[in-house]
Amino acid sequence: MSYHRFVAIGDSTTEGLEDPYPPGVHVYEEHGHSLSPSHLNPIGSYRGWSDRLAVHLAKAQDQALEYANLAIRGYRLHEIRRQLAPALAMRPDIMTIVGGVNDASKTSWNRHEARGHLAYMFRKARETGAEVLTFTMPDPAAINWMVRPLRRNILQLNDVTREEAVRYGVRLLDLHRYPVALDRRMWFEDRLHATSLGHRLIGQALAHIAGVPGIEDPLNQELPALDPVPWRARRREDHYWLREYFIPFVQRHRRGESMSHGVTPKRPLPTPVSLAEMDLPD
Repeated sequence: MSYHRFVAIGDSTTEGLEDPYPPGVHVYEEHGHSLSPSHLNPIGSYRGWSDRLAVHLAKAQDQALEYANLAIRGYRLHEIRRQLAPALAMRPDIMTIVGGVNDASKTSWNRHEARGHLAYMFRKARETGAEVLTFTMPDPAAINWMVRPLRRNILQLNDVTREEAVRYGVRLLDLHRYPVALDRRMWFEDRLHATSLGHRLIGQALAHIAGVPGIEDPLNQELPALDPVPWRARRREDHYWLREYFIPFVQRHRRGESMSHGVTPKRPLPTPVSLAEMDLPD
């Protein structure tokens, strides 16, 4: 296994929200990248499972690995599809294509449109000979009972992702089937994006299905047991989520605003994974 160029396309999970690099490590400063309002200090860069996967790939081979990440937070599948042509123009030999949650979160969700977008991207990428990786999503209602109405949409997205991955020979991490994916330590307080732990485990799991030597599937291992959260504490967390995340989301939606406004790709051109990146603790 040896790769020359890795290109990632997608939305906020591929961009790396909410997994910031350590303080003072601003990898993408030159591209104007910054952290979301969830962080008191916006100065910094997001890491995420894609950056972590790039490091796993780079460490496993003698030749340098070039890496680009075109993902933009808030993007829907038709917007991710527009990332595909620039990505393929970079001639990657390995890609990740992950998206659809922003589509499935809308009342306008249409699984047939989602299938068309995913099938097109998987097919075009595989026709170049590139290896392609993707993954499904865990049950959102098991992470946040308050979004139970979205459960059907996410499960349909998972079915479409699985079926089109099989059709086009895309390597699939079926995150939905792992019980550990529902552990609350895997998910940020917005109950949407992964924590640093979640990004680390997803990056390792993708490296495993990519065939990186010496990396076992970390999602088969249980995390240390947690004490149960009292009922009153859970209700306080629900109220906090409504106030800090759900209501602002609804307000932005009514104003026609998107998380993607003013955001550019953090790594728009393929650049070698540096020794400094590889020396950071996983």
